[in-house]
Amino acid sequence: MMYSGRREAPLAVQVRDRLGELFPDAAFADGFGRAGKPGWSPGRLALVTVLQKATNLTDRQAADEVRENLSWKYALGLALED
Repeated sequence: MMYSGRREAPLAVQVRDRLGELFPDAAFADGFGRAGKPGWSPGRLALVTVLQKATNLTDRQAADEVRENLSWKYALGLALED
């Protein structure tokens, strides 16, 4: 693990490492739209909301974290370029 022995892993990394995929898409199948442009899965959006509230961020700050913070990308299962 990247953080072992150095410092505590960020909350987002701890969530992913300990719980895996926290909100699987299957649990939110009814929330997926059937028409229109595809968006993020409801499970991924739920995890962003949990991380946002746990770190006391505004919507804009949470969106910035998703774009810029590698630990949030890891927790959400995103590629680095996402």
